[in-house]
Amino acid sequence: MTSGRRLAVSRTLVWAAGVAGTVHAAFSAYWAAGGQWLLATVGTWAVDLSADAPLEAGLALAGIAVVKLLAAAIPVGAAYGRVPWPGLWRRVAWCGGSFLVVYGGVNAAVSSAVLAGLIRPDGGYDRAAMIGHAWLWDPLFFVWGAALVLSLWFSRDSSQDMEHGE
Repeated sequence: MTSGRRLAVSRTLVWAAGVAGTVHAAFSAYWAAGGQWLLATVGTWAVDLSADAPLEAGLALAGIAVVKLLAAAIPVGAAYGRVPWPGLWRRVAWCGGSFLVVYGGVNAAVSSAVLAGLIRPDGGYDRAAMIGHAWLWDPLFFVWGAALVLSLWFSRDSSQDMEHGE
């Protein structure tokens, strides 16, 4: 594959990762503002917390939304040379993307296994939350991470990556 083609694939993937992360961030921001749609797919605890302590839940979710949005946007900016310290952000993105792949993949698989009856939690389970984690939130984390890691892989420069330990 030519370096120009690798760069094009990498940029497509980093945008896909950015979109997945922004979707996650947007839902966190929506819930921070008091929205309820799909909140039950996170868990009953989230619905209860938003009802019992709306200010605290809103502030926590707003912080989460900001972190997710930065995690979605910085790799895109780095891919275009628009953020300082691109080597640092590549290393952070490698770690973050790898974490998202494992976290999203494992949680989606376990949630799916619970829904399929392969795993039976002793105390039962929150069906709406299990569906949300099996079919929506954790697969979206996985896609975000996989697109990010693949983007980094395609954009690597073998001599530069060897020098920086990537």
